[in-house]
Amino acid sequence: QLRLVESGGDTVQPGGSLRLSCALSGSTSDLEAIGWFRQAPGKEREGVSCIGGNYDSTNYRDSVKGRFTISRDHAKNTVYLQMNSLKPEDTAVYYCAARLNAWHCERGALYDPNYWGQGTQVTVSS
Repeated sequence: QLRLVESGGDTVQPGGSLRLSCALSGSTSDLEAIGWFRQAPGKEREGVSCIGGNYDSTNYRDSVKGRFTISRDHAKNTVYLQMNSLKPEDTAVYYCAARLNAWHCERGALYDPNYWGQGTQVTVSS
């Protein structure tokens, strides 16, 4: 069993920055990849970024490339999403998700996660 807890969500002005954290606990021996997703009101959930594999390969959706950076601290069992130059359209609940064993990420979306966190709200507004 794996538990994921997100934190770091807040309200910021356009152009601001936030760093989200996803703390992992439990059995991480089979963990291969972590993904960040987001869901805005009235919209479908979408993949934002993934990190995984032996070399911490990363992948991003086009709309966040150059602004968001995903990273992983293996010693702390934590994955981060650094978000810069935030825009109002980035407003959403952000979730982290974990994939065990074989994993695939495309355009920032981690396929078929096994575990999900509870989400953290990010609001970008002036």
